[in-house]
Amino acid sequence: VSLWLPLALGVAAVAAGQSPLQRRVVRDVLEYFHGRSNVHFLFKERDVDGVIEREDPSGTFVQLRLGLAQTACRKRAPQRHCRVLESRRKPICLACYKFDTSDVPKVLDKYHNCGPSHHLAAKEIRQRDEAECRAVEEAGKGGDTLYLPGMFAFSRGLPA
Repeated sequence: VSLWLPLALGVAAVAAGQSPLQRRVVRDVLEYFHGRSNVHFLFKERDVDGVIEREDPSGTFVQLRLGLAQTACRKRAPQRHCRVLESRRKPICLACYKFDTSDVPKVLDKYHNCGPSHHLAAKEIRQRDEAECRAVEEAGKGGDTLYLPGMFAFSRGLPA
């Protein structure tokens, strides 16, 4: 219990300093990460850093890096109290989200990349991440038309 308490207080302190949109991004990234087929254990939020939140007329852009810690609980049988395994995997997820300006903000576009901490430091991956996040930030700025992920992939039909 004495080892778990500092982590619980740290996570609570991290969550307390986050905006509602940032907390929503963290929840969404955790859901995405746990949905991957190669993830068999539950992970908990370890830390959030590199937070950027910018508003413009087209909406709000949120970018953050989410550090995760593996727990002893299996994904298929979640329990109420899952202790963090200190010597296990600690992946880092980069998340970029663009929300519209409605009362209940909808996601216009998003990008996330999760991997080992050294994986995100590779130059090529970092450049791709930056380009993807710039594209996400631009979502919704194209005038009156609403951009949705995958919109252009299906915009052409068969020849008439």
